[in-house]
Amino acid sequence: MLDQLVESKSDPQANKWRNGLLLVTLILVFTSFVSGLGYSLFNQNLFVGGDGLELSTLVAPVPLPEEAPPEPEVEKQPEKQINADVRKELIANLNMTPPKPPDKISTDQLKARVLRDNTPVVKGDVDSDRFDSNRPKPSQADLSNALGQTDAPVSDDGPKSAPPPPPPPPPSVPKRISKGVVNGSAVSLPKPAYPAAARAVNAKGSVNVAIVISKDGSVISASAVSGHPLLRAAAEGAARRARFRPTLLSGQPVEVSGVIVYNFQ
Repeated sequence: MLDQLVESKSDPQANKWRNGLLLVTLILVFTSFVSGLGYSLFNQNLFVGGDGLELSTLVAPVPLPEEAPPEPEVEKQPEKQINADVRKELIANLNMTPPKPPDKISTDQLKARVLRDNTPVVKGDVDSDRFDSNRPKPSQADLSNALGQTDAPVSDDGPKSAPPPPPPPPPSVPKRISKGVVNGSAVSLPKPAYPAAARAVNAKGSVNVAIVISKDGSVISASAVSGHPLLRAAAEGAARRARFRPTLLSGQPVEVSGVIVYNFQ
């Protein structure tokens, strides 16, 4: 049985021929596919005009007219109400005391409307009652003046005198003023002690201390602004013990800011 087996060996020459045939076949298929695709593309009738593509005339759109801005609304002024009766003739009623006797005595019935009690009145062309109940009632003197008036309406309020002018405001006084160096205006100006540390290093010179003097003449605050650092603390302590006369401005005491100068030798 083993002697019937056939040993298969690869033939290089046959394999080479087979690979070449396969490569040529693939090249032919690819070339045919590309040729057919190019032919189908270039065979189309791509041209402008005719039935394939119709061009229409392009017309710009007609611009719409701009809308006019709306007119501003005018606020209607409320009608002025006449808070008084209107009479064509000023005739007193039976409850009123006429200011003067009538010029002509007649027994004919009056067609005009008489004045109402305690009601302001103006003279007009049509008789009407427009009295406002919220309006204060006039006095008898006002009604008497209305009977003697011609065209001017009656005023409910009598003539008022102009109010007196307000008194002039008092002159403003500043709370604090500046005086510069205030050594000469001091009532009591203690001398500062010479610190031992400053004496050891022979520290000398002047020290300027900025102070604020209260209204009663005492020193509120003291701060050295110049001088040797070892001398400043002693100068500030002496400045706080200083006393000054109160400073008056327009008769009122004010605070004063100034400078005290101490010389250390």
